Amino acid sequence: MFTFKRLHKDERGQTALETAIILIAFVVVASVFAFTILSAGSASTEKGEQAIYAGLEGVQSSMAVKGAVMAKSNAGKTAVANVIFNLQLASGGDPVDLTDTSGSNVVVIAYRDKAQFVNELDWTIGWVGNNDGDNMLEQGEMAEITVDLAGLTTPLATTTEFTLEVKPPKGAILQVSGTTPAALEAYFEVR
Repeated sequence: MFTFKRLHKDERGQTALETAIILIAFVVVASVFAFTILSAGSASTEKGEQAIYAGLEGVQSSMAVKGAVMAKSNAGKTAVANVIFNLQLASGGDPVDLTDTSGSNVVVIAYRDKAQFVNELDWTIGWVGNNDGDNMLEQGEMAEITVDLAGLTTPLATTTEFTLEVKPPKGAILQVSGTTPAALEAYFEVR
């Protein structure tokens, strides 16, 4: 006769089956954790890539001063009336909009010296050499910028260090620094 005692007497197969089930559970949990870690890694890689491209965009639209920075004195030769310099795009830079829209320029030029800071000065644009007819500063073009210093509270006089900051809508800020000479002429170089 068949008894149930004999059936359950040898349980070696059950131990192997339980071990296999536990091993499979560990593998499944480990694969879920691995997927989570890989997903987080690719998300952080995408954010890093976005930061790199944003930094490149900020640098790519930068401009550079080409040639000397000149100044024009007022009628009495007691103060500087205008600062004049040429701008070109840096190598590989994106075009910069230099449009003057009814007195409000897209590019802002600020002034500072030891006595004052003016965040926005009036300026005008003229083109030197090739220009395709628009107000975009593009590769191969040169713009002559004339900054009007009439908006200063203290006129720019002799032996004064000053800095102009050319701030495009995107990209790096260009600093144009100079020092006025001991005696002012009609036109003179400050840098």
